[in-house]
Amino acid sequence: MNKKISKSKLALAILSLIITFFVWQEGLRDSLKRPSVSYDLVQKEYEITLLAQPAIPNNLKQLLGYDDPDINMREFLSDSTYSDLTDRNKIIMILLGGTENYLEINESQQLMEGEYGVVIENIRRKLVENSFMPPRDFFQQFENDKYLYHLISNKFNYDDSELINIQLAQNMFIRIMAIKFVPLFAIIAGTILVFRDLFKILKSKTINWKPFVALELDALDMVLLISGGFVVLGEVISPVFSITIVELLTKNLSQEIAQSLKIFFGYLFMTLPPLVIVYYQIKSIDNKFSFKVDYFQFNQKPLMESFRNGLKGFLMIIPFVLLTSLLMNSFIENQGGSNPLLEIVLRNNNYFAFSLLFLTTTVLAPLFEEIVFRGVLLPILSRDFGIIVGILASSFIFAIAHLSIGELAPLLVLGIGLGITRLVSGRLTSSIIMHSLWNGLTFLNLFLLRT
Repeated sequence: MNKKISKSKLALAILSLIITFFVWQEGLRDSLKRPSVSYDLVQKEYEITLLAQPAIPNNLKQLLGYDDPDINMREFLSDSTYSDLTDRNKIIMILLGGTENYLEINESQQLMEGEYGVVIENIRRKLVENSFMPPRDFFQQFENDKYLYHLISNKFNYDDSELINIQLAQNMFIRIMAIKFVPLFAIIAGTILVFRDLFKILKSKTINWKPFVALELDALDMVLLISGGFVVLGEVISPVFSITIVELLTKNLSQEIAQSLKIFFGYLFMTLPPLVIVYYQIKSIDNKFSFKVDYFQFNQKPLMESFRNGLKGFLMIIPFVLLTSLLMNSFIENQGGSNPLLEIVLRNNNYFAFSLLFLTTTVLAPLFEEIVFRGVLLPILSRDFGIIVGILASSFIFAIAHLSIGELAPLLVLGIGLGITRLVSGRLTSSIIMHSLWNGLTFLNLFLLRT
């Protein structure tokens, strides 16, 4: 490898680092202003619980604290001041009780101008004229929001059994059981695997790292790849083109489809510069690039072995990531908001748009991020500074690149797990599968919580 460093290359690297510092600083600061999606997740769980009530066995209701979901919801929303609630949550508070008190609040007048104004108008008329019943089309406009539709129907003694029936309750019961017990089983399985492997390590007094091959690149090349390719070109310049192109193509499409297309193509455009840089970096080593050469140690065959290693790593990291999240929530009050993509997935009701988001989060993101962070960066850092430093450093860069203060610690732990899986298995494919499973579990949880 040519050790001579050109002045232009060095200057470009320094400029990229400076831009990266300001971009990441601004991104992390902005994350403090974003609301956390965890609030919406808890609320959605309460909503599903109410809709599932007819199908939940009585003993299970008491065991899980599902006796009165209305009280749970009211207490949950009461933790926020009325003025801080969304219009939908204000309507929910009004429908759940104390309507006379809430309707006297001056701020509720603002609801009259929004999509829920007709609800306020009809509730006020009901208070004056007890026998009043709104027309059928009033209820029909809320049929896509099953929880709100149910509350509104109850307020006016309207028969909602056509939509809110036992079939819906059974569907919601299956969802709530999956939300509760799939992570629990994963935690149990992961904990068993952790103790089993820990016992093996203590017994043999060594970790069986597989041989890894690092590209003949140096620290300056990594700066150009991460700062220049991933941040400057990928996160700053590429969005200008991707957003412009997608906006031209989605003028006549629904907001949900347009939004998902922006994310999908935005991610594609973001991945191109780093991959092109890696291509030319590899080509500069021996003047050629061949797709037949496994530069990143995918080692996908046998595929079942790669999947087994990925699944094992996924299960083993779950207890650590969840424990980290729990500790962060316990000791730090304002951690910043979640990845905006989570809220977009939670509120998306178009299946085509949902499929695009699923493809982006479970295929494109794991493949691209693993190539950059565990395929290129990790082996080079491990070669130059040792495996432990390599895993920690690449995981920290991986975590901070997601630009979320609240998710920084959990992502750092996840990155460590991905790095260990990559080096213990000797397969990049295993860490890709592990990453995909992690994103898939998050995606599944958001999908199940939609009402």
